[in-house]
Amino acid sequence: MPRSPGKVPSYCHHKASGRAVVRIDGRDHYLGPYGCDDSHAEYQRLIAQWRRSRHRQTATASQAVFATTDPALTVCEVLVRYCEFARGYYSENGETTKEFVEMGYALRPVRELYGNTLAGEFGPLALKAVRQHMVELDLSRGVINHRVNRIKRCFKWAVSEQLIPPAVHEGLRTVCGLIKGRTTARETAPITPVDNAHVAPVLPQVSPQVAAMIQLQRLTGMRPGEVVTMRVCDIDTSGDVWIYQPDTHKMEWRGHQRQIPIGPHAQKVLKPFLNRSTNANLFSPKEAEIHRNEMRRASRRTPMTPSQSRRSAKKHPKRPRRTSYDTCSYRQGIKYGIKKLNKLRAKKGSEPIPSWCPLQLRHSRATEVNEQFGIEAAAVSLGHAHADVTKVYAERNLKLAIKVARETG
Repeated sequence: MPRSPGKVPSYCHHKASGRAVVRIDGRDHYLGPYGCDDSHAEYQRLIAQWRRSRHRQTATASQAVFATTDPALTVCEVLVRYCEFARGYYSENGETTKEFVEMGYALRPVRELYGNTLAGEFGPLALKAVRQHMVELDLSRGVINHRVNRIKRCFKWAVSEQLIPPAVHEGLRTVCGLIKGRTTARETAPITPVDNAHVAPVLPQVSPQVAAMIQLQRLTGMRPGEVVTMRVCDIDTSGDVWIYQPDTHKMEWRGHQRQIPIGPHAQKVLKPFLNRSTNANLFSPKEAEIHRNEMRRASRRTPMTPSQSRRSAKKHPKRPRRTSYDTCSYRQGIKYGIKKLNKLRAKKGSEPIPSWCPLQLRHSRATEVNEQFGIEAAAVSLGHAHADVTKVYAERNLKLAIKVARETG
């Protein structure tokens, strides 16, 4: 087995001749009788020479790295090259992923504040200035820490491509993340489960497509990105419990397989949307718009005029309706339903319901399964590889704590 590069050659005994020997760079050096003072002195002299030689080699290699970097390269030029790399690296099925978009948000203040600065001069103080700029923009502490880490990742890539000296990235690594309670950055409240009493009244106020996605999330605990991309071809309906295997999911890049069981209640929600081609998305904003227009037409109070009846849809509208939802349009659909519901409640003098988002439905499902079947069952239902991750989603089982207090406290 070859010697580790940094290991000092050992003082050894050559038993055949009784002499001391040391092997340096594959060559044996005999030092004299084994154990005598002269042999130890010669060993120390050779080791000192070896150390000086190693130091010169390291310095030469370091100079070679610095020689390949461009000292005139600006931060803007580094960002342009990194974005070219990231566009291909953070892509899936020919389209850039959300991480590429988030990377753009993170690098924008770097370009605005230090775009013309030499890349080799972008150090920890510059990164802290960018971070403070994010604080002044009222970004939350968690978002700021994620964006600062993305900036570090960009300069790490630049070092790996020998565009800038390694010392630049080493300096940026010393900048720690913002700590809760020790910064003026805004804190966000943790995501909590949504009360069923706030979910059910919203269903009649949204389109059938959005209502079905809400119910599916509540019954299965799938992610918002998984429910909006459901297709017939991704659902195995051969058993009494259907299995939905998303075409793509959050942990796919880690090699994890995602399979979502769909029980009888969720199957009833899905059945009206299965009458379409196998590769088409189950939930279509285009169909939701058609349904909305039909409802408006049915509730119309005045008769339609001849000019209105002769109107036809535009052949090339500026903003044609898409055939599938994304997480943003799904969330907006829920917000629209809550706003509409609160207007009706205000007319009746009732209190408005609080706003909630799709991810809270996943938290609700995790908490429910955790209370009934335990944390391991909740982890499996949510598709987590480790139960520790599920603890973020599942509320602490207060009922169990109350029971313990009642019996032992």
